[in-house]
Amino acid sequence: MILTSRFFNSHFSDPATLIKRLKDFEVICAMRERTPFTAEVFEGLPNLELFVTSGMRNASVDIAAAEKQGVIVCGTDGSFQATPEHTWSLLLACARNIHQDSNALSDGKWQTQLGIELYGKTIGLLGLGRIGARVAEFARVFGMKIIAWSPNLTQARCDEVGVGLVSKTNFSRILILLAFI
Repeated sequence: MILTSRFFNSHFSDPATLIKRLKDFEVICAMRERTPFTAEVFEGLPNLELFVTSGMRNASVDIAAAEKQGVIVCGTDGSFQATPEHTWSLLLACARNIHQDSNALSDGKWQTQLGIELYGKTIGLLGLGRIGARVAEFARVFGMKIIAWSPNLTQARCDEVGVGLVSKTNFSRILILLAFI
């Protein structure tokens, strides 16, 4: 048995192009939620036997349509560290004006702004699952006040993670108090 693999770095914006590029494949490994795999797409991939997606939950894959075509769909568990780390790096970049100051230095200038300290600021987390809880850990290290909101978030979960709960009735009013969301 000879196995070959191909990598596509471009996004396929329409189903017809996606089908044309992938119709000969028996196995497809897709980046999570980057490209919708609809019933139309699965119907156009007659050779497909296995569809693997990064992450266990993928809202852009029509699993019922895949199963109807006899395609096995599965996901990889993977690490959940990348998303909170990326979130935190973007927060730091915004707080300290990294992009603007990097451009200024490239142009032969010096730092244009001081940015803001995170210590004592309030961060609001939308959701407190594994990723939100990890972001809360990062925020705690920086001395931030942490509050969280989600339609189903409980006081018990907030206590477990060590963050304040924003009530459903106060959600819209609390947004103006936050330094970061």
